[in-house]
Amino acid sequence: METIKTSDFQSLKEFYPYYLTEHANSTSKLLHFIGTTLFFVILIYATYTVQYNLMWFMPVVGYAFAWVGHFFFEKNKPATFKYPFYSLVSDFIMYFDILRGKVKI
Repeated sequence: METIKTSDFQSLKEFYPYYLTEHANSTSKLLHFIGTTLFFVILIYATYTVQYNLMWFMPVVGYAFAWVGHFFFEKNKPATFKYPFYSLVSDFIMYFDILRGKVKI
């Protein structure tokens, strides 16, 4: 199997397949899904109740679940450290791909 260098990515379209390979463990994907769901719950709740100060919990919750998945189940470093934008956007893409059944947990 050829080693993929993250420095080779020039676009999100190129990065996303790599992102999926870094999320092969079903428990890790589930933890990402839970964290992203809680991210949206906090966003909706904070907006609806006009308690915008709660929004600081959004990245804390999202990253906490994701990083537990990486460090304890995937046994790899989150792509966020090297490609923060691509990784963040890919997390949302994977989330909706899971909802649509395109990515299995």
